Amino acid sequence: MRDILDIRADFPLLARRVYDKQLVYFDNGATTQKPQCVLDAVREVYTTYNGNVHRGVHAMSDLTSEAYENAREKIRLFVNAPKKEEIIFTSGTTGSINAVAFSFGERYIKSGDEIIISHLEHHANIVPWQMVCERKGALLRVIPVNDDGEIIFEEYLRLLSKKSKLVAVAQASNALGSLLPVKEIINAAHSLNVPVLIDGAQGIQHGNVDLTSFDCDFYAFSGHKIYGPTGIGVLYGKEKWLSEMPPYQGGGDMVDKVTFEKTTYNQLPFKFEAGTMNYAGAIGLARALDYVTSIGRIDIENREKELLNYATKRLSVIKGLKIYGTSAKKIPTISFLLNGIHQYDTGTILDKLGIAVRTGTHCAQPVMARYGIEGTVRASLCFYNTLEEIDILAEGIEKVKKMFL
Repeated sequence: MRDILDIRADFPLLARRVYDKQLVYFDNGATTQKPQCVLDAVREVYTTYNGNVHRGVHAMSDLTSEAYENAREKIRLFVNAPKKEEIIFTSGTTGSINAVAFSFGERYIKSGDEIIISHLEHHANIVPWQMVCERKGALLRVIPVNDDGEIIFEEYLRLLSKKSKLVAVAQASNALGSLLPVKEIINAAHSLNVPVLIDGAQGIQHGNVDLTSFDCDFYAFSGHKIYGPTGIGVLYGKEKWLSEMPPYQGGGDMVDKVTFEKTTYNQLPFKFEAGTMNYAGAIGLARALDYVTSIGRIDIENREKELLNYATKRLSVIKGLKIYGTSAKKIPTISFLLNGIHQYDTGTILDKLGIAVRTGTHCAQPVMARYGIEGTVRASLCFYNTLEEIDILAEGIEKVKKMFL
């Protein structure tokens, strides 16, 4: 991997000072910072060739359309999806999951069917399925977790049945950092011909994602979680499902022929891309994936394991600090509480020290209820963070403790 200081120089915001302190950014699970090349790519769209995609015969539209479709191909290659037509642009992970929840739900879910999720899910992978179940009269089944924040796989196997119509689970818990055994989950579901959706919002940026190897039926992720722009996301879906699912939005570009009597729909992937898509975001996302590839995904994974191990050891020795989510397989996320100190107080004081962490339920209230707590402080790291920043966090936590003694 390149020198860490050289890498950090690629990210303009990391040089910022907050409250006259050097920023320590540990909220990467919420959104990552953007390298200059991504900022340049988005700016280039709007300053050199901006034109609406797929709609014009003029040069600007042609250039933008070409860049947009090239972005789709780069994303396909990055996740090793079989076909370019299986890559759908959305607004983000939430938009992707809701698209499947509506379209798959309309086509395949009926009264008495069951949808399986896990206790570790983000609200975006809970609420859409609850809405489907309410609309269709189906039942939501939940895989329990143990005290370490790992799903109880035997209980998952017990939940699978002929009534199961879909399994939807996270690749990694945003609240605890736990990595789920997605390949095993998929294999077990497929043994009963049950399709699987993987929420990759917290997985795509931390290691190699090979959808051909995973063999999941759907995979969702957000651009801003992997150093790309906000407002852009991806839904991968196997062609056999996408071709049969009805579109979840109507509008321009997703149609073939429109009359007042009947409308026929465009071919994949355009059937699911109604209206003007965030083409600048898609192009920026492709540039972000180029950047990640240039750093090296294996190098990123190894670097983040080093950071996680160091941070876990450094924080574990702080008296009164409890870490939630102690699975042996994790992304570089540490969720913790200080004994007797509210998480918002901890987060607010750390902010005044220039340290950005996340506080609250992390849009995972059922996880918090599982542990009988109201929320945690979450430090989510990525490859551009340093061991020195972890030391600053540990020192900041000690300062928080002293203020409440």
